[in-house]
Amino acid sequence: MGRLKGKIAVVTGGSRDIGKAISIKLAKEGAKVVVNYFNSESGANDTVNEILSLGGEAIAVKADVSKLSDIEQLKSKTTQAFGSKVDILINNAGGLFARKTLQELDESFYELVFNVNFKSTVFVMQAFESLMGKGASIINLSSQAARDGGGGGSSLYSSSKGAVMTFTRAMAKELGPKGIRVNAVCPGLIGTKFHDDFTKDEIRKKVASNTPLRREGEASEIADLVAYLASEESSFITGNNLDINGGLAFS
Repeated sequence: MGRLKGKIAVVTGGSRDIGKAISIKLAKEGAKVVVNYFNSESGANDTVNEILSLGGEAIAVKADVSKLSDIEQLKSKTTQAFGSKVDILINNAGGLFARKTLQELDESFYELVFNVNFKSTVFVMQAFESLMGKGASIINLSSQAARDGGGGGSSLYSSSKGAVMTFTRAMAKELGPKGIRVNAVCPGLIGTKFHDDFTKDEIRKKVASNTPLRREGEASEIADLVAYLASEESSFITGNNLDINGGLAFS
């Protein structure tokens, strides 16, 4: 237990892949963790059980964070379990859902992508801000796709993650006077189920070979950066969208 001892952390989409890695890393650093999930109850329970096995504290809370009523339930269950203060908020919930060209897009798909990736970030932050004070840290998950437009058929995903970037900057200005820092992490190609589902193997190999470090990233590497941003070691960093992509793209 270390840098985050005694802190309360909420991780949306914390049941698998990057969210799971973040939840476990924060717990290893001493935080008490709320693992939010929507579809993957078993994954959330596995994450919580792994944290408990390490001697940490965690609960799993089901909530669709694209819905304001569910966000309020997440907030309520967080305060019931750990009190009325939150120190760390990780807006990780998100998804690509499908690759679609411009002419394949429709209103329902637009709303799905933007609600899960951007609306959730806005209103989770709105709900939890009242529980956060000086020294608190909010970390949003954006994407390299927000920098370069993403791969084929990911226009709405990359655009929604671009909105997360801009909102991060705006909130750093708005919440800074309260002592709350707001940053975003922008992962490149990370070896997760996301790419297992939506990126062909030959594309992944090509991207990895073009990356200066010649490999995909790992979820644990994203978690390490998030833990740093959540800690007092990054106390003068806010409003940043930090790239973590093995050198494939620079900002």
